[in-house]
Amino acid sequence: MSEHVVVIGAVALGPKAACRFKRIRQDAKVTLIDRDEIFSYGGCGIPYFVSGDVTDANQLRTTAFHMVRDEPFFQDIKGVDVLSSTEATKIDRENKQVHVTDLKTGKKSVIDYDQLVIGTGATPRKLNLPGEELENVFYVGNMHDAEKIKAGVTSGKYGKAVVVGAGFIGLEMAEAFADMWGIETTVVEIFEQILPRMCTPVLAKMGQTHMEEQGVAFKLGQTVSRIEGNGKVERVVTSDGEIEADIVIISAGVIPNDKLARECGLECSERGGIIVDEFMRTSDPLIYSGGDCVIIKNAVDDSPMFLPMGSMANRQGRVIGGNLAGRNETFPAAAGSWVVKLFEKSMAGTGMSLGAAKQAGFDAVSVMLIMADRAHFYPVKDMMTLEMVVDKATRRVLGLQGYAGSGDAMVGRINAVAGIMKYKPVIEDVSNLEVAYSPPFASAMDVLNAIANMADNALAGMNHGHGPDVFAEYWADRESGDYCFLDVREYADAEPFLTKYPEHWRNIPQGEIPKRFEELPKDKKLVLICNTGGRSYEAQIMLDALGFKEVLNTQGGMAVLKAFGVDI
Repeated sequence: MSEHVVVIGAVALGPKAACRFKRIRQDAKVTLIDRDEIFSYGGCGIPYFVSGDVTDANQLRTTAFHMVRDEPFFQDIKGVDVLSSTEATKIDRENKQVHVTDLKTGKKSVIDYDQLVIGTGATPRKLNLPGEELENVFYVGNMHDAEKIKAGVTSGKYGKAVVVGAGFIGLEMAEAFADMWGIETTVVEIFEQILPRMCTPVLAKMGQTHMEEQGVAFKLGQTVSRIEGNGKVERVVTSDGEIEADIVIISAGVIPNDKLARECGLECSERGGIIVDEFMRTSDPLIYSGGDCVIIKNAVDDSPMFLPMGSMANRQGRVIGGNLAGRNETFPAAAGSWVVKLFEKSMAGTGMSLGAAKQAGFDAVSVMLIMADRAHFYPVKDMMTLEMVVDKATRRVLGLQGYAGSGDAMVGRINAVAGIMKYKPVIEDVSNLEVAYSPPFASAMDVLNAIANMADNALAGMNHGHGPDVFAEYWADRESGDYCFLDVREYADAEPFLTKYPEHWRNIPQGEIPKRFEELPKDKKLVLICNTGGRSYEAQIMLDALGFKEVLNTQGGMAVLKAFGVDI
C-alpha cells in the first residue's frame, strides 16, 4: 500500500509541501484538507485586490500560466486530492489519524496518515471591542472578507474609513482606500509610530509624512475603546475622541493557529506557535509544520521568532516536501526581511531595528545615509535613505532598514544584506560587499557600501552624527542661544534660510571653512547641515581638527529633514 501524506491547511505552505512531495514521490497518496471552499490563494495580495490593482479575485488564485488552483487543478495537474470545506478537528498521534468534519454536510470521518503536515496558518488578532459586530467592520483574514470590502468600495458605500493598526496590512489597506477610491482614511495606532518594532521612529515618520501628503490621517499613541453605530458602523471612539467611519478595518496583527497541535500534545511556545527544528519537524518526527503557525530561529541572535510571511511559508513548504520524501533539507533561520509599498514610496528592512537590537541586549547604534540609488550623473535616479544598525563591541551588522522612491532598487540592497545575516556579518563584510555596477543601476561606491563605511566612521569616533529628530529638538530650542546652525552648502542654496532666519542660520561653504573658521563661535554647539550629509561630514572633520569641541553633523541633511517633516 502506498504511503499517505495528509496536509492540514491549503493556503500557502500546505499546497507547496504537498506538491513538492508528490513531484518526488509519484507513487504516494497526498491529501490536502482546508476548512474553506476557497484555498491556495495569495493572501498578501488582498489589499491590492481592494485597491483595484488586482482587478479580479481569481487572479489571487491562479498560477503564472492562468489556471485557477481549485480541486480539479490539484487533482488533474498535481495529483493531489483536496478536501475543501472540511475541518480537521483532532489529531490522533497514537493511531496516526486525523478526525475531520465536512462543514457542508456535517458528516464526520477519520483519515489515516503515514506522515502529517500542519499548515494551519494564523488568525487576525481579535480586539473584542464593543461594536465589532456592526455591519462594515472587518478583520481581513480571508478572501470572503476581501470580496465584501471590494463590493462596498466599488459601489460607493464608503466615504470615510478607519484602519486600526499601522502594521503592514493596515498601511496597505489605508493606501488602497485613499489612493484608488478617494476614501477619507484615518489610521489609529496604539504605538507612537507606524510599523512599530520594524524600524526607528525616524524612518517611520518619513513614511508617515509621505502618506499624510497623500491624504491619509494618523492618530498615533491612541487606543480604540469602542465602535458605535445603529446596525452598521458610524464612528470609532478612541482614547482621544471620535472618528466618523463608514467602514472599519481592524489589523492588529495575527496569532498562530496552533490549537490542533496543542491538543494532540505537540510542543508549542507559551506565547503561541508550534515549535519546529531546522528540518521543520515538530516534537513528533512524523509530523511537520511551517508557515504562519510556527516559531522559527532568528538569524541575528538565534532567539525564537514568529514571522508570518507568505514568502516564508512557500520556502518552508518546499523544505517540508523534500523531507517528507526522505531528504534532509533545512530551514535554519530567518533574518525577518520585509517590504511595504506606501503610495509612491516604499519601506523595507532586514534583521533588527535599533529598538529591537537594544531590547535583545546588544550595545547597538545606528547610522543614517541618504544617497542616489545609482550614479549621481545618470539622468534617471532616486534618493534612497538607509539606516544600518550595528553592535559597538563586535562591529556586527544587526539590521538594515530603508525608505525610498524606487522600491525595487532598495529591496535589492536589503536582500543583499539579508542573504548574509545568518553568517553574522560585520561592518567590513558590507563595506566590501560586491555589487553589480553600471551607472544606470548603481554608483561606483554603492549606497550599501557607503552606509557600512559610515558605520565604520561612527564607531571610530570620526562621524558625530544625529538624525532629523535630534535636529528638530535643537531647532525648536534655537532661541536658547546654545546652538549655531551652520549651512555648509554654497550661498545660493543657503540664501533662503539666511533671509528667513537671520539670527539663527549661518553659512560658510565647506570649501571656505579653513579660511573662515574664526567666524564661528566656540562656546556653542555647531549643528552642520547640507543637502544629504556628505559635505557636512567633511566640514565636521575639518572643524574637529581646528579645535571645535561640539560639532554635530546632520545625517541625511536637508533631504532627510524634508522627508521627516521638519518645518524650517
